[in-house]
Amino acid sequence: MTQLENKIVIITGASSGIGHAAAKLFAEEGAKLVVGARRQVELDTLVGEIRASGGQAIALAGDVREEAYAKALVGLAHTEFGGLDVGFNNAGQLGDLGEAPGITLASWQETLETNLTSAFLGAKYQLPAMLERGSGSLIFTSSFVGYTVGMPGMAAYAASKSGMVGLTKVLAAEYGPRGIRANALLPGGTNTEMARAHSNTPEAREFVCGLHALKRIARPEEIAQTALYLASDASSFTTGQAILVDGGVSINRT
Repeated sequence: MTQLENKIVIITGASSGIGHAAAKLFAEEGAKLVVGARRQVELDTLVGEIRASGGQAIALAGDVREEAYAKALVGLAHTEFGGLDVGFNNAGQLGDLGEAPGITLASWQETLETNLTSAFLGAKYQLPAMLERGSGSLIFTSSFVGYTVGMPGMAAYAASKSGMVGLTKVLAAEYGPRGIRANALLPGGTNTEMARAHSNTPEAREFVCGLHALKRIARPEEIAQTALYLASDASSFTTGQAILVDGGVSINRT
């Protein structure tokens, strides 16, 4: 039996990177997927690939900063598949980089809204749907940045991602008695569009790889494997955790 057989899952940020890899993996493991992101064309391609492989998926494009979109994703899970078991709140952005005095308030707010407020909005509508089914798993893509490491020039990103860990812990405590788990996934450097934009020269990529104990960055599929663990019943006694999947960047000093 596959690990997510008949589980109904929402994944945001599914048009590329970790979300895209997780969608493909979850579908292979039997999940019924609602995938979200801003880019409709990329979502449609993803859904087509999943369906061609015998999986079940439907897409809804939108902006995770908007409350109506969070509500609509859950509504689609209900109407298309009958409920919700897993919410993988993965969408995010780096935002503007640089020293704090040079970051505009508008840029700061956009990064926090995209990363942290969107996680809250996702949970706000996913939790009642999970309560209807008596159990569920919330997963939030956070980061080692702002948790174990302070990376210069990343104040807004770090604040938003570390705030997500606090949100995770509170939701785990609030909803654990009702069968719902909440965990934060903290990847290290991962080969995504966002990471390539940040480290856009061979020298920068070599530097980032060298920060990790494994001396490389992750493939999105490697991070998706830990998301699968958190989504599945294999993690039935895991909640309230900030789970580092960071290639040793948090402990490396060489």
